[in-house]
Amino acid sequence: MPAGPAPAMTKARETAVGPIMTTRLAGPKSGVTGQVWVWLPPEYHDPKYATTGFPVLTLFAGGQSNGYNTWAGSELPIQEEDVRLAKAGKAHPFIMVMPVQNFSGDEKKALDCSDIPGQPKMATWMAQDIPDWVRANFRTLKGRDSWGVMGASTGGFCSAKLALQYPDVYKAAVPIDGYFAPDSRLWQGHDAEKAANSPDQLVAQGKADVRMLVTAGGADAYEKGVVKSWMAKAVPPVAIEYYEQPGGKHLTSDFKKMIPDALQWFTKNLEGPAHD
Repeated sequence: MPAGPAPAMTKARETAVGPIMTTRLAGPKSGVTGQVWVWLPPEYHDPKYATTGFPVLTLFAGGQSNGYNTWAGSELPIQEEDVRLAKAGKAHPFIMVMPVQNFSGDEKKALDCSDIPGQPKMATWMAQDIPDWVRANFRTLKGRDSWGVMGASTGGFCSAKLALQYPDVYKAAVPIDGYFAPDSRLWQGHDAEKAANSPDQLVAQGKADVRMLVTAGGADAYEKGVVKSWMAKAVPPVAIEYYEQPGGKHLTSDFKKMIPDALQWFTKNLEGPAHD
């Protein structure tokens, strides 16, 4: 059960299935302070679930995600879809956590969800401080078996990278139409550290016992090539499934179409709600 203290949160927006709340989280391990959005499923507030812990999905946006996260907006209505599928018995009710990824809109200053030398320690903030904060303040489950990470485009890179780097935190990941090589200019002069943070390298090390559903748009030949060549490098215990969206392009409108499949895949690969 949460040890608190309860976080100070404000409402970011109201959805048809409950509010998305936001706060600024100061990470004690990383020293990073950044915005985080949180959505709790309706069951979380139901007295019948008062001693129930819930699985957690961390969602990463495409683009720079400085001061916003597209999963907290209306273009990617994952919260509504989760409620619909949960009512149909096809998906777990998930706690959803949506952090910012950058503090600048300049792509040259992208932080790559990493601890780039001399820059904010974003990987530590994302994969240590945020999970610690969620466990302390919300009813979750022990261990990693109920924790997943997902993102589209840049968020696909982040979700693949963090799952491979922190398999003790995340059991499963869904990189949607992602790429797999760090590309920030802030890595200049830090080639060894860049390689250590590259999903292209991490997937071939045979160290991460994680499951992944990796997608590509069927209408994007370049993207399909990137994803398939990356998958070919995977070494067990990493287990990767591939889904090619028919006619899919690298567009938010097509990322949206992946939401039902992703939620049902996570439900099959993560533990569901359980009583204390």
